[in-house]
Amino acid sequence: MAKAAVFLDRDDTLIENVPYLGDPTQVQLLPGAKEAITQLHQAGLLLIVVSNQSGVGRGLISKAQVRSVDAKMEELLGGKGIITAFTHCYAAPGDPYDERRKPSPLMLQEAAVEHGLSLNNSFMVGNRLSDIHSGHAAGCRTVILKLRIEPGDEKACTELATFSAKDWPAASAWILKSKESPL
Repeated sequence: MAKAAVFLDRDDTLIENVPYLGDPTQVQLLPGAKEAITQLHQAGLLLIVVSNQSGVGRGLISKAQVRSVDAKMEELLGGKGIITAFTHCYAAPGDPYDERRKPSPLMLQEAAVEHGLSLNNSFMVGNRLSDIHSGHAAGCRTVILKLRIEPGDEKACTELATFSAKDWPAASAWILKSKESPL
């Protein structure tokens, strides 16, 4: 069976959302994220961050700043190597030259090819409708993490997502149980 992964949105899923975050000293994990990521990693799931970082396309932060924030987040989650890959779309919304921006499934599809993944056996975890649409379009099972969900997105996310999780412990428990029954 092909490998499975958990695709993870970054801001308001793994870390507190600070708009256009470029300062690694401001990185704060969301409650339960470290424990959940540790469990998923120990279960042999590849962990891949897929994140729209429009601040780069808007000229508000640099790619180097995004990478420094990612490095700090990875350190707080348990150290180098716990995250298999970081995949970012740096385009600003409406940029006609980049089709990878979520809700597009392209970042997930590219990662699947690169890492030899089965998207049908994989999961997408996020807090926005664009995360759920991206995972759904890629063929993944989707988890809406309701820790920091946009109020206007909650109903649509709950209806579209495969699973609604009130917090990280619920999300990781469901993923670990569900990975035993591939689609």
